Amino acid sequence: MKPSELQAVADVCKMLADPTRASIVVILAKGPKPVMALVKELKVRQPMVSHHLGLLRNQHLLDGKRKGKQVFYSLNRVRLGVVREFLAKLK
Repeated sequence: MKPSELQAVADVCKMLADPTRASIVVILAKGPKPVMALVKELKVRQPMVSHHLGLLRNQHLLDGKRKGKQVFYSLNRVRLGVVREFLAKLK
């Protein structure tokens, strides 16, 4: 892998090292969700969920689409694909 790809893998792994962020990724793997649905499922206060969503967005792991007053978050599967490729090489 190229150094830039390895850096991308390291950045994603840093984000997923936090249990709340890893849980958000697992939940969003099932499909897009608004913030309040994540709050309900995670049983974590809304400001904390929003904080983690911001960190994940900054690493381009999430996409957000506004529908009315809500933003529905989904996984950026292309960005996560870098990690998938890395792990596949470890077989």
